[in-house]
Amino acid sequence: MLKSSKILQLSGFLSVMAASAIALNAQTSQDSRIEALSKLTKTIAVVEKYYVDDINFTQIVDKTISGLLTNLDAHSGYLDEKAFKDMQIQTKGEFGGLGITVGIKDGALTVIAPIDDTPAYKAGVKSGDVILRIDGESTINITIDEAVNKMRGKPNTPVQITIVRQGEKKPFDLNIIRDIITVESVQAKMIEDENILYLRVTNFDQHVTKKAREFIKKYPKAKGIILDLRNNPGGLLNQAVGLTNLFVQSGVIVSQKGRDKNEDEIHTAQKGNFVTNAPLAVLINGGSASASEIVSGALQDLKRAVVIGENSFGKGSVQVIMPVDKKEALRLTVARYYLPSGRTIQAVGVTPDIIVHPGKVPNNENEFNIKEADLKQHLESELDKIKPTNKKKEKDDKNTITQKQIYDDIQLKTAVDSIKILNIK
Repeated sequence: MLKSSKILQLSGFLSVMAASAIALNAQTSQDSRIEALSKLTKTIAVVEKYYVDDINFTQIVDKTISGLLTNLDAHSGYLDEKAFKDMQIQTKGEFGGLGITVGIKDGALTVIAPIDDTPAYKAGVKSGDVILRIDGESTINITIDEAVNKMRGKPNTPVQITIVRQGEKKPFDLNIIRDIITVESVQAKMIEDENILYLRVTNFDQHVTKKAREFIKKYPKAKGIILDLRNNPGGLLNQAVGLTNLFVQSGVIVSQKGRDKNEDEIHTAQKGNFVTNAPLAVLINGGSASASEIVSGALQDLKRAVVIGENSFGKGSVQVIMPVDKKEALRLTVARYYLPSGRTIQAVGVTPDIIVHPGKVPNNENEFNIKEADLKQHLESELDKIKPTNKKKEKDDKNTITQKQIYDDIQLKTAVDSIKILNIK
């Protein structure tokens, strides 16, 4: 056993050694940083002096920052003055362009979702489409911000995108006319003859929770609610939390964890924001991303809704806009989202409780299988199909989803049937 004086001497010696080691590591780290910064400065100087095109120092620095952020992950990026302004406009619900949300998936510029009733939607752009070219220029190695800037422009001007679509033998072009995109983030209709409220949320702008609450309260006697998040690319986190809270009274909705513990957050339901306990079905597909995955995943984990459709996109990372100055900003991934069960949606997505691929409800309307007693009536109806008719077309009621529309959408039909089953239970 060592005597106390020797213990103190040894302890002091070890403390000095530890302090020396820390100081040495700190000095090594500092030297390494200086060396790395020196390499960056030399590279910028070489580019400025020898690059084939005449670009100024500010442009080189901007490209350096953009390259750094792009190489971190698919969702981080540098927002120049125009991109920063466009981002601010988009979250307010109105912006110019095609009406299309894109992301980088497996290294390719991929359509997350077209926004309802926009030029891209009307031109036939679909979730999962890969954009190979924009106005004849390749999108290989393009950043999201560069792609968005190429597709946006003055209203009534054309842009051509070349699409690669699964199931198509070769790429094809779509010519689309740009327009001012005004997004109606929440739409509400009643299902004909069913007393079921249909809520369509196209994106999560700053109005979603308020509008959804108003529609739900407008139809308090609805036997159930169908929340359609198909082709919803996401948006504001607080709106995803707010929308979920309308259907749940308590519990964790979503949490986020990052390298910096200051970015860790837990978002829980507040009882005062709860509105309805009506049976709930949620529709998702490959175009449902980010905020819509948080809503559908949280409602699934909390056993509050049956989720129907196809696997969602899989964007579960948190981006924060950090202004560099008044005109420019960085969009940086600082954390990942985790659902109430602790699972992540990053690169995995939300798997529906009931997997249903899009299409019409199968029926036997093309089969000629009829009883003799009904033959005359059947043949008369067949004649009516080819006779000139003066019958008025059925009016398109913007407040109602007809039975025909339901049978044209098997995912929606499954949601209606699920609400009926939940009511029986």
